[in-house]
Amino acid sequence: MAPPAGPVRAPEADGTAGVRIRAARKEVGLTQAGLSSAVQVSRQTIIAMETGDYAPSVYLALKVAKALNTTVEHLWDPGPAEAS
Repeated sequence: MAPPAGPVRAPEADGTAGVRIRAARKEVGLTQAGLSSAVQVSRQTIIAMETGDYAPSVYLALKVAKALNTTVEHLWDPGPAEAS
């Protein structure tokens, strides 16, 4: 059976990864359009990642992390929240 077509949605949109992506994007001075251009996806895809409504492929996650000068683990780690 073929997988369903369309966007890949996260099982639960808790927003944690989205908050981390948005913060890292702003820290490096990129707009949503700038990040989308850097990783070659639409701005709507970046918005969906930041709202927690899209779970990117491993390949895209690696590209996003590299563009934001961080790691995939930092952005998408489902473990406990980081201590301040």
